[in-house]
Amino acid sequence: MIYRLHDIRRLLVAMTAALVVALGAMAQVDAAMSHFWTAQGYYNPAVAGNINAINLQLGSRMQWVDFKHAPMTFYLTADMPYKLLEQRFGVGVKAEFERIGLYTNTRIGAQIAWKRKFGKDMLLSVGVQPGVFSQTFRGKEVIMAEDAEHQEGNDEAIPKQDVSGTAFDANVGVYFSHPYFWTGLSVTHVTSPSIELKVNRESIDFYEFKASRTYYFMGGGNIPINNTLFDIQPAVMFATDLKAWTAQVAGRVRYNRMLSIGAGYRWKDAVTAFIGVNLKDAYIGYAYDYPVSAISKATFGSHEVFINYRVKLDKNEKNKNKQKSVRLM
Repeated sequence: MIYRLHDIRRLLVAMTAALVVALGAMAQVDAAMSHFWTAQGYYNPAVAGNINAINLQLGSRMQWVDFKHAPMTFYLTADMPYKLLEQRFGVGVKAEFERIGLYTNTRIGAQIAWKRKFGKDMLLSVGVQPGVFSQTFRGKEVIMAEDAEHQEGNDEAIPKQDVSGTAFDANVGVYFSHPYFWTGLSVTHVTSPSIELKVNRESIDFYEFKASRTYYFMGGGNIPINNTLFDIQPAVMFATDLKAWTAQVAGRVRYNRMLSIGAGYRWKDAVTAFIGVNLKDAYIGYAYDYPVSAISKATFGSHEVFINYRVKLDKNEKNKNKQKSVRLM
């Protein structure tokens, strides 16, 4: 017997406020990172190996911090370039852990990207990311209202036990970079994976969650201000699952390739403030979202923190033991 979770959202008014918040966010399968310009590998596997460095990034987003069981996301991306048969490639991994109300999502993928260089500084990249999407719903924590329609919480459309499942997932993307600008197109959850949530593998009854295929466009630039140590770094992102859409814009001012400050706006959702600093081989950043939607009545906002660490790869024999930070943030 199959129950579709998307079809039972109308029933969730009888559940706790935490669960309502959780399912309201489920349509947003990927986290909406305010620092998307430096989390490009989170959305687009073609970014893997685009710089001559081992590139590690760890980040988290704590959304609507005053809400109990509000969305919380942690992610890790790691990538590096390599050559095979005189062809340029990039390899990487992406791991993500997310809690939204009574849901826990885990997504893990391996990234591989083919590179083609044009001229001296232009690079085209095409990438894929096969992986798995695991989900758990903590049905034992469900609190049902007792009313005429849902007597004593006996609605069969909502799990009363913990259920979980795993499905194959995949992302694809293309990316183009130049010293003064970059742009990328990607598709996450290409197969629109359906996850069968069961009490155990032997269970006949299951619930079903389907991740929507989502399309992303991102672009940005690096505009130096002549005769100064400042440069301006604008960025935009547009995302849609062909049913709904969202857009973000951001602008930062960077001083001496060391300190960055800026602001952004997510359409009908939030305004954002950014700050970041380079510390030798690491870039550390923070973003604060203040909501402009009706949810501002219940929360003071969302927080993001992240750290990027890059170790330069140098195959020159006499410099083989040297490490150098690539500061492109």
